[in-house]
Amino acid sequence: MTGLLLLDKPEGMTSFSAVNRVRRIIRDSSVPQPNGEKSALPGLKAGHTGTLDPMATGVLPILLGGATRFAEFLPSHNKAYLAGFQLGLTTDTLDITGRVLEERPVAATREDILAALAPFRGNIMQIPPMVSALKKDGKRLYELARQGIEVAREARPIEIFSLELADDMHIHVECSAGTYIRSLIDDLGQSLGCGATMTSLRRTKANGYAIEQCQTLEQLELQKTIISIDQALSTYPEVRVTPAQAVRFRNGGALDLIRLHVKDPLELQLYRVYHEDIFLGLGRVQGDQLAIARLLVE
Repeated sequence: MTGLLLLDKPEGMTSFSAVNRVRRIIRDSSVPQPNGEKSALPGLKAGHTGTLDPMATGVLPILLGGATRFAEFLPSHNKAYLAGFQLGLTTDTLDITGRVLEERPVAATREDILAALAPFRGNIMQIPPMVSALKKDGKRLYELARQGIEVAREARPIEIFSLELADDMHIHVECSAGTYIRSLIDDLGQSLGCGATMTSLRRTKANGYAIEQCQTLEQLELQKTIISIDQALSTYPEVRVTPAQAVRFRNGGALDLIRLHVKDPLELQLYRVYHEDIFLGLGRVQGDQLAIARLLVE
């Protein structure tokens, strides 16, 4: 089974556990074999395209089978979130599940919060939190945090496309990949002079897909909607090849652009390559040839 599945991840479950749960659901509902037994799909590969914390819910795209090799080619890696926050409170994890470090009185008004949001829009630098999957000297930061160890982290460039106050306790955020919402809320609290911590997080968009397109684990038990990998890559133009060209492409050979019906080839342009209606993989323009960017291997 190959394709993209959109999960509405529940609260209290790691992304890794969610992927394993989806794999089991697919295994238990797989197609019966001639002997009457169901295929166990023991070798089914599956992986998510962006980690969600256990406390977070929402869009978790999961790639299945041969589609796992195309994660880096998904056309959009931007995200959108609805995040809850509480002013006047700071914790060691920057969210409500952590140990309380300080409580302060809150004098900020709604107008103060709206004004404080403005500097965080656009291209900014952000220091990743200790409770993140980034590595320092080969160890995940969250593993060090669990041991009570805090290390210096360098600020990284991110982009906040949209940042709005949904109500007095929630913000809507559209941002580039690599943005940490808990850090954004912590920085907001510092700018207001009272501190703040994240109380909830729901991812509403990821990889170009919205929460309305996702299925819960309970819905997956009844019916699974799998998006084909070439459909997930549909923003790239397509090119059709002959049987001989398909054999060459599958064997790792580049194809001469002059022999293909490629319109206005651009440097590094990616194309979906098909033989008839069979998706072979992605090709990348290199000079006067279409070289293999990624083959689909079922």
